[in-house]
Amino acid sequence: MKRLLMTTAALTLAAPALAQELQLYNWGNYTSPEMIEKFEEETGIDVTITDYDSNDTALAKIKAGGHGFDMVVPSGTYVPIFIEEGLLMEARPDEMENFEHMAERWRDPEFDPGRRYTVPWQWGTVGLVVDTSVYEGDIDTAALFLDPPEELRGTINVIPEMMDVMSIAIYYEGGEQCTQDREVLQKVRDRLLAAKPHWLSIDYGTIEKYAEGDLSAGLYWNGAALRVRLQNPDYAFGYPQTGYPVWSDNLAILADAENVEEAQTFMNFVMEPENAAMLSNFARYANGIAGSEEYMDEVMANAPEVNVPEELADAGVDSRICPPEAQQIYRAIWTEVLK
Repeated sequence: MKRLLMTTAALTLAAPALAQELQLYNWGNYTSPEMIEKFEEETGIDVTITDYDSNDTALAKIKAGGHGFDMVVPSGTYVPIFIEEGLLMEARPDEMENFEHMAERWRDPEFDPGRRYTVPWQWGTVGLVVDTSVYEGDIDTAALFLDPPEELRGTINVIPEMMDVMSIAIYYEGGEQCTQDREVLQKVRDRLLAAKPHWLSIDYGTIEKYAEGDLSAGLYWNGAALRVRLQNPDYAFGYPQTGYPVWSDNLAILADAENVEEAQTFMNFVMEPENAAMLSNFARYANGIAGSEEYMDEVMANAPEVNVPEELADAGVDSRICPPEAQQIYRAIWTEVLK
């Protein structure tokens, strides 16, 4: 018996420590490989990334359960939904070491007061990306996808994010954010259904298709549009004069996360300025961490996709969660558009 106990003890001492891991559920093509490599090297935690293409996709997957993810990156308009559904852990990033680096603008957002659940990932705007070698007209108008000029018809892509599309269409028809005005929403519905035959696709991962000239225009996020232009200088980014969303995406730990300590370590890591800059240098969006600017690529400093022209700044509208009644109407319209 004594020999058996000694053998068991020896085996226990010889056994390697359990590997640390982290399962991140995030938007596709949105996570800096360089930052992940640095995190893995510094912490010994292996990160697996699974992609999604919209907030609705992520929400549905997580609500269904059995997903195995530890962290998710919802937009600010969806964070309250995740919280109300009990899907997020109150991780208290406001008490973490690197919280001191968070920019003042993002310390106490309406969607997560006091930052008890989330930290900033990146933030940006929604506008139009256009091949100026194909279309030489005004690009600061939502008409490019809502009432497309002849040159662009059949080569337009629209991102599959309901609130981004609905918001810009509502502003174009003279409505306000979260409107429930039936007359305005009827115009929005009719406008979208009339425009859809002129679209080629409703797709998320389209940077290469633009860069290669397969798409001439589309509703897109500003950082992705910058990545397109860096590959093909014919493309430019337009800000709809009638109004466009200003959004933010946020890193959160899921309530049923299996690797909580690893997730907390990652959350704190992302708030380090040099690490946040890696995110921006990859996906080309601004982030919410003060001091990260000094680590950013030079191209970010003057890029028109990141720095909104002064004359169009007031058209930007900070995105917020709309009442359930409004969302129900929007979803009905969006479902019809997707048919």
